[in-house]
Amino acid sequence: MKALFHTGLGLLCALTPALAEEAGGELNPPEMSLERVLRDTERGEASMMNCASGYFLTKSGDHSGAREVFGLCAEKGWTGAMTWMSALEDNGLGAPEDPAKAAEWDRRAAEAGDPIGQFNHGLDLLRGRGGPRDIAAGRALVDSAAQAGLAQAQQLRDAGYDWRAVTPDADEARYLPQG
Repeated sequence: MKALFHTGLGLLCALTPALAEEAGGELNPPEMSLERVLRDTERGEASMMNCASGYFLTKSGDHSGAREVFGLCAEKGWTGAMTWMSALEDNGLGAPEDPAKAAEWDRRAAEAGDPIGQFNHGLDLLRGRGGPRDIAAGRALVDSAAQAGLAQAQQLRDAGYDWRAVTPDADEARYLPQG
């Protein structure tokens, strides 16, 4: 009886991987890898962990992978991913620099009520980066972010909305009004 049990157990163990693959599954899939995140993204799956992994992708230099992850997460409403998409567009990471697309992501995050999105879009409007300058609208967005407690927005407001106060090392030529 014992021998029959061990034979049956051995057969079950030997067949389990084949049965899992035959059923369309994967035995013991890698759960904590960037490859898994990219596979999930290809399937349209966005989760808090997957969206946060976009940070590791871009910091490791895989900007196209980060764009895939952040793009999906942003389209699903994750405002932090919108902010990252803006940074990728503004800095030309994984694609040519596109200030208009960067400003659009900032606008979307701001309209979703995200204080960082409000601050960033306010800066876009104050600088005229990615679209026309609108000082009044820029100040209003910075004020909203400051009211929400964002320290950088409070600092900018207290500096009379001079964006150099929050980006002293920025390349000023980059932020000259367009057109």
